[in-house]
Amino acid sequence: MSLQSLGYLAFLPLTAVVCLHLPHRLQAPFLLAASWCFYLLAAPGAFLVLLGCTLFTWLCGLGLSGRHKNALLLLGVAGSLGCLAFFKYAGLLAAPLSAFFARAGLAVRLPALAMPLGISFTTFASVGYLVDAARGETAPERSFVHYALFTGFFATITAGPICRAPSLLPQLHAEHRFSEERTVRALRLYALGLFKKVAVADVLMLFVRPVFADIAGHGGPVLLAALLGYTLYLYFDFAGYSEMARASGLLLGIRLPENFKTPFFATNFSGFWARWHISLSGWLQDYLFTPLVWADASRIPLLGRRVQRLSPVFCVFVVFFFSGFWHGNTMPFVVWGALQGLYRAGEELCHRYLGRPRKKAPAYTVWAKRAGVFVLWALGMAFFAMGSGVGADGPRPVGDALALLGGLLRGWAPARFAAEAKAAVLAGFYANDLMAAAWLAFAAFGLALSFWLDWQRFAHCKGSGSEEVLAAQPRAQRWVLYYLLVLGIFAGLVVQSGGFGGQSFAYAGF
Repeated sequence: MSLQSLGYLAFLPLTAVVCLHLPHRLQAPFLLAASWCFYLLAAPGAFLVLLGCTLFTWLCGLGLSGRHKNALLLLGVAGSLGCLAFFKYAGLLAAPLSAFFARAGLAVRLPALAMPLGISFTTFASVGYLVDAARGETAPERSFVHYALFTGFFATITAGPICRAPSLLPQLHAEHRFSEERTVRALRLYALGLFKKVAVADVLMLFVRPVFADIAGHGGPVLLAALLGYTLYLYFDFAGYSEMARASGLLLGIRLPENFKTPFFATNFSGFWARWHISLSGWLQDYLFTPLVWADASRIPLLGRRVQRLSPVFCVFVVFFFSGFWHGNTMPFVVWGALQGLYRAGEELCHRYLGRPRKKAPAYTVWAKRAGVFVLWALGMAFFAMGSGVGADGPRPVGDALALLGGLLRGWAPARFAAEAKAAVLAGFYANDLMAAAWLAFAAFGLALSFWLDWQRFAHCKGSGSEEVLAAQPRAQRWVLYYLLVLGIFAGLVVQSGGFGGQSFAYAGF
């Protein structure tokens, strides 16, 4: 069961109706039971891993106010990250180790372990909690029920957003009751997220997948269109999930952090990462970058004689390089992380030696910067897409990403572009010329409406949630938008021919 499935559309309102009418003392236990039911339906084989990791970090957190605080903090953080690393990289080593044992004459075959659903997001939430508790920014949680709900809340466990204990735990202890205004906001937010998922992201992927499956057989224009399509797919897929997760929490009276704030209107990469996957960016800032910057480098062998503190630019690169390893255990993700590190470090060096740009620049300069950020981000998506295995049965090598980027330079004849684009739509959607034209019109409609809503948020609703864009429109226009969103959602489901729950979310695998 995922957040866009038909089953979830029954599970969420039923959970909300029951929870909001329970006595205060029963609300958290009920939500935990509902969250565990959700997890068992989505990934039954991984439930014991979730339970074990939750119990381990809770027990470590209980002692963070005592004499052995540092030891328990180290144990909790190392154990949590070690568990994450084991499941992320054990599968990568299973085949080589099995082959090594076979050459040694030993009949040992190591199984390739699947990633437990949500382990990355629960790990980051747990590590953040342990560090915050050790710093005194939050009190160690005495209730296992509330702690387990904090790490395993059904709205966030699949793909975040990564929640912080000082913000979420007090909400889980509070009493929640029905609110008409809050429910309307939640419905708006859920509709926006579902539209972005099924009417934009999944529709774009119908074109992207056939092209990426045969990189060598396509010319530059179609490869470029597919690369841009994948870039937009990832944004609308993940932003759509994040909005549905926030809507789910809001329906229950729980406010979850925003994960996206119009990133494609950023004029530099620091601004982009402040708007993209915000919960991860903030987590890396607080729990990796800041400790690195303030670390005593004098204890590092050889380097410590000359350096007392690590350079902030170097730390920026390390943080993004680490994020590549977090996203996946294959080389394309490592290269992608290194690219993001180079973008950010290069930007900091330009600011240091060339000076920071003027705050008020001409409009053409601002849009040129936005275009430059988008193009560089899209080029990096070639590695992200290959690491994610788009167009194949599993992760693809760096060579495929390089072949994709190199292929952008060939075959720029308009006739070839038209023929290849049409063939990709026919293969990915429906083998009929009229239906292919309908797909193109619907994809253009979904992108136009989504970017208009993003522009309205950026230009007129700064600092507000995405659902506030709908609330800010005049009554007649607002109702037109409601109908467009609902019709777009049903049309998107028809276009996919798979009904509710068709395409899984991109970040559910991380």
